[in-house]
Amino acid sequence: MRLPLKLPRAVAAGLGLLVFFALWEALPRLDVVNPMLMPAPSSLPAAFMKELRSGIWLDSVVMSLSHYVVGLGVGVLLGVALGIVVGMSDAAEAGSAWVVRLLRPIPGLAWVPFAIIWFGVNAEGAVFIIAVGVFWIVFFATNGAVRAVDRDLVEVAQAFGFTRPWARLWKILFPAALPGILVGVRTSLGQAWMAVVASEIFGVPGVGQRMMQASSLLSTDLVVVYMLTMAALYGLFDSGFMAAQGWLLRWKP
Repeated sequence: MRLPLKLPRAVAAGLGLLVFFALWEALPRLDVVNPMLMPAPSSLPAAFMKELRSGIWLDSVVMSLSHYVVGLGVGVLLGVALGIVVGMSDAAEAGSAWVVRLLRPIPGLAWVPFAIIWFGVNAEGAVFIIAVGVFWIVFFATNGAVRAVDRDLVEVAQAFGFTRPWARLWKILFPAALPGILVGVRTSLGQAWMAVVASEIFGVPGVGQRMMQASSLLSTDLVVVYMLTMAALYGLFDSGFMAAQGWLLRWKP
């Protein structure tokens, strides 16, 4: 059903957000929930300013951003590279099928013990966990996008002399598959932030570690501050990525 009054999308989105925060503010104020368990939004600015003045917020965000960017980059590069190889080769697809089925269902948190054993409680371990979480999303998106390319395009390319795999990839397959690949990369932007928390809760300095410290002290206002911080950072990365995607795909009608 459509409402009789049509509002611009930006206005409707703003009203929805306003209603959300109003309900959130009302629940603890009306004692529907314990304010210690769900802090009201009005209590968050003071908690944020205290954390900001102490320098802890900035240090935590910088550490997590370094883990995020490196882990995201490693996962995306490996996912795109292997996805292309498997997508272009039936032999590689057949040879990797059961390896993929074996490893894909294992969640990122299950790799934490190995990350500690292999890398220790440090940034390298966090990067490993994030890269694992990102890799599968990008791998499947890339593999599917390459295999979905119209085979007629490949045959036409071969007829015009693009017989070598590298030339066929660069001139035909990669440009045609790029929109699908970018969908996977964009999805991985959010998945990487979820992996950041998972990678830092075992002691690596960053937002995840600070959230665990705050929760152990029942400082739920700080926990929410860092949750909203991650949401804001994701929004910035997503907006930047959408702008870059529009530029990369400017050739599309």
